[in-house]
Amino acid sequence: MQLTVRYFAGASAAAELEEELVELPDGSTVDALAGVLAERHGAALARVLASSTFLVDEVPGGRERPLTGARLVDVLPPFAGG
Repeated sequence: MQLTVRYFAGASAAAELEEELVELPDGSTVDALAGVLAERHGAALARVLASSTFLVDEVPGGRERPLTGARLVDVLPPFAGG
C-alpha cells in the first residue's frame, strides 16, 4: 500500500521535508509506519515520533490502528503553548 505522509512543525524540521510517499506492506499499523519513518530519517525524527499524534485520513487513532485502506497520515508533534 502507498500512503502520503505529511509532517507538521517539529516533525517537518526533523524529517527535513513536509510530505513524502511511503510504501508499506498491506496490514501495516501506524506503529509500523513510525518505525519505517524513524529508520528512513534517523534519531531526530524518531524522538519526535515517540510523542507525536497520528491522524489517519484526518481521524486520530492509536498506534495499533491498521492502515488498511488509508491514503493519508499526518504526523503532529506536541505543540507548545495554548
